[in-house]
Amino acid sequence: MDIKVTSATPGRGTLLWQGRAHPCTLGRGGIRVDKREGDGASPVGCFPVRQVFYRADRMAKPATHLPCAAIARDDGWCDAPADPAYNRKVRLPYPASAETMWRDDAVYDIVVVLGHNDDPIVPGAGSAIFLHLMREDGGPTEGCVGVDRALALELVRALGPEDRICIGA
Repeated sequence: MDIKVTSATPGRGTLLWQGRAHPCTLGRGGIRVDKREGDGASPVGCFPVRQVFYRADRMAKPATHLPCAAIARDDGWCDAPADPAYNRKVRLPYPASAETMWRDDAVYDIVVVLGHNDDPIVPGAGSAIFLHLMREDGGPTEGCVGVDRALALELVRALGPEDRICIGA
């Protein structure tokens, strides 16, 4: 199954699934075919769903057909293009730049890792592209797809390894 995500304005989009249109948030830089690290854009393309992470201190393990693991306090995601662990999960503190997965807000309470720039990894072509929860203020993402909690849980329950999220494609 392909889940379509479209955008009319930078930062705002629509996720189409099961015949319904759901509001979502996208990258502050809009959607781009030529995604680059740090541009704030969501990449154009169809990306397989790889795995789910969740905050076990805030919710029970979600039902899913995907590999699923709790986020630890020291989990990070390397966003340094020159580092060998670029676009991979790492343990913090990490010697190169890495995004913190354990956040004070709820954005990463549920994270679905999208298969963007991971097979093969191209340095500088973008990292940490996820489907995650929307910010409380409804603001844009740094390049991901943000949805409300109820939809995230529905998607996680329905998605399997053969499914894809298609952004602007």
